[in-house]
Amino acid sequence: MQHSYSINAEACSITSSIYERHRPEESTLYQVLSKYYADFVSYLSDIGKRLPSYVKREFEDYLKCGQLKHGFLRVRCDDCFDEKLVAFSCKRRGFCPSCGTKRMVESAALLVDGILPDTPIRQWVLSLPYDLRFLLANNHEMLSDILKVIHRAISSYLIKKAGLTIKTGKTGAVTLIQRFGGALNLNIHFHMLFLDGAYGLDEDCDIIEFHAISKPTFKEMQMVLHRICERLSRLLEKRGLLCRCRAKLFNF
Repeated sequence: MQHSYSINAEACSITSSIYERHRPEESTLYQVLSKYYADFVSYLSDIGKRLPSYVKREFEDYLKCGQLKHGFLRVRCDDCFDEKLVAFSCKRRGFCPSCGTKRMVESAALLVDGILPDTPIRQWVLSLPYDLRFLLANNHEMLSDILKVIHRAISSYLIKKAGLTIKTGKTGAVTLIQRFGGALNLNIHFHMLFLDGAYGLDEDCDIIEFHAISKPTFKEMQMVLHRICERLSRLLEKRGLLCRCRAKLFNF
């Protein structure tokens, strides 16, 4: 499959000088997967097991990523008639190093240029107990509810420390959910970019000014964590799941 596009001479000059086709087939990761993936899937089938569909899709799409034989764009300059072949990418975010990096860079640019305000920002990282990690691995609704609890607890702390109340102050955050650790083990945790303070609001809820705060003390961090644990315990108790997690939640 191929598609043709035209570009002007200026774009052609820039593209010719900097573009180099992505060649995943030269990487060790691609060579290992292309050699052993089919045998691995066959082995799982022989013992009555299979990969989850989303995992299988990640592997198979990666093996097609950047390969001209699986489709490409033919980009041609109308002026100098120079041509470039641009292979389709898998656009997956969980496994492919190239597409994952591209998505990461694009997300960072979007946050910096279009979302995050020009105010101090602090990263909060919160890991979860093992029992909760297994519980949330495939329970997206519960994961969302737990994140809301965590967000409210930290937001309340920031607003109060800024000398405001829930009605007179607002803060904000962007959260990235990480699902694995350095050894590719299941480790659901949150990377949260919180405003390091809160915006003061008038009676019409319009922003007046930003109130920056000092860095949290160890005692304050303990207080926030204890509050999160208590609220998560109440949520899990309400859902009938506290028996699995009670011992772990308060072990901090």
